[in-house]
Amino acid sequence: MALSREQAAGKVMIALDYPDEASAKTLIKQLQGIPCYMKVGMQLFYAAGPSFVASLKEQGYYVFLDVKMHDIPNTVKGGSDSVTRLGVDMFNVHAAGGRAMMEAALEGVDAAIGAGQKKPDVIAVTQLTSTSQTMMNEEIGISGSVEAAVIRYAELAQASGLDGVVAAPTEVIAVKSACGASFKTVTPGIRPFGVAAGDQSRIMTPGEALRQGTDYMVIGRAITAAQDPRAALESILEELIGNE
Repeated sequence: MALSREQAAGKVMIALDYPDEASAKTLIKQLQGIPCYMKVGMQLFYAAGPSFVASLKEQGYYVFLDVKMHDIPNTVKGGSDSVTRLGVDMFNVHAAGGRAMMEAALEGVDAAIGAGQKKPDVIAVTQLTSTSQTMMNEEIGISGSVEAAVIRYAELAQASGLDGVVAAPTEVIAVKSACGASFKTVTPGIRPFGVAAGDQSRIMTPGEALRQGTDYMVIGRAITAAQDPRAALESILEELIGNE
């Protein structure tokens, strides 16, 4: 069944990779009325703070807070409590932090829910899309293939009670096969035809990622660095609508 325009927009997470709130607001104004997710990463969150997230929620956007928590369990529990109270719809932790840490993240969510907050999806980072096979084996010190490492982390995240993982689009089928269709995948490394790969190693076009079965696709520079960001996003939505 073909996606509606609203469904297609709901699969796109705009990476607001900006150094300040003013720059992000300029883009948001250009995209006004398109019901996509807004992804707030470390650079913008550290610069603009919780009030910026609150403003996105007030405008009706879904928000993915991409701060990749990775610390001792008690610290992650506290961080999870805090970001849940912001009203975010999704945030992430590093699967490499282990099961106790991921379970602590959910404890933090539960504490905030007890205070009346809505439950966000909690997802785990597996291997960054900038990580190549050589880097993982020789620098990080993990043997085997990148896909095998991703699946191991995805299964650990699922066993810990998390809702899904961040993984490259090339790994979506394997993750879904290992963890089930309802286990969510958020995929960076999405590059429309004609857009440079940049620092990403494992990439696909939006249409290709959709056919792999991904739930959400993170798209940054293809939109944010475009001469006409709204036209770039509209083109991506048309590709998604035509590829389902």
